Amino acid sequence: MSKKIPGGLALTEFLPRAQAEGYAVPAFNARYRACIRPIMEAAMAARSPVIVEISQRELGWFGLTPAAFREELERVVRDLKVDVPFALHLDHTWEMDVIEAAVKAGFTSVMIDASSKPFAENVAATREVVAYARAHGVSVEAELGRLTTTDKLETMDDEEMYTDPAEAGDFVRQTGCDALATSVGTAHGVYPVKNPKIDFERLAAIRREVGPATILVLHGGSGLPEETVHKAMALPGGGISKMNIATDLENALLEAMGGLKRMTSAELDAQDPALLERGLAAVRETALAKIRDFVRSAGRV
Repeated sequence: MSKKIPGGLALTEFLPRAQAEGYAVPAFNARYRACIRPIMEAAMAARSPVIVEISQRELGWFGLTPAAFREELERVVRDLKVDVPFALHLDHTWEMDVIEAAVKAGFTSVMIDASSKPFAENVAATREVVAYARAHGVSVEAELGRLTTTDKLETMDDEEMYTDPAEAGDFVRQTGCDALATSVGTAHGVYPVKNPKIDFERLAAIRREVGPATILVLHGGSGLPEETVHKAMALPGGGISKMNIATDLENALLEAMGGLKRMTSAELDAQDPALLERGLAAVRETALAKIRDFVRSAGRV
């Protein structure tokens, strides 16, 4: 039996309010263990709910385990006396054993990404995760359609396949997933164009097909214009209420540290303390700006 992180919530416990009120909760991929603290400090300062997450690929690249990630978040929650709603979420993951490890470590939410598989196989994989997670009080995000990427930490797939609204309705009904990540024109990583074209009509149709109870998620928040996100949050019937942000935080960290290259979490911990603090301060300020201006979740607590 898993023991969820103290104070941690499933997505279903606080994202419906965001959907109803027309804002989104930022889902920050901390990537480095040290970045968890400035993310939570920003959420506390802005009185915002927050989701701290890491993907299967990020766990491998940055040399972390679900247990180590959870332990750091729990330490931060205790030290800061965190009193804003938060979730500990496992982002893009393909393997059941990683999902099980995260649930056992105390994650409050997980994502099964079987979007590269045919529809029926995606349904079957998602249903298995939903059955397992629900028995532990953990929410489940799934993905239908595929996002293109400039950042291989999120997904290996360069192909983009937009989510079909009718399929989305069938998928949610067959799997019972709590949240659905959609492909409507966003991308992982930094955008090669100034303002990517988002198919808002498709997103609105997806909402109509899946119904009001399903949380809609938009991935690829780094570099996305604010007005695009605001429009996606304000769709009739409920827009997106979880916005994933990863690359912008890491870029802020490394640029503030003099343009260092990506490293493991342990290597970041070993950096000069003064240099590291400059980097973490940049993470804090970037997260605060995203909360206030990007997803408009400040003051929602």
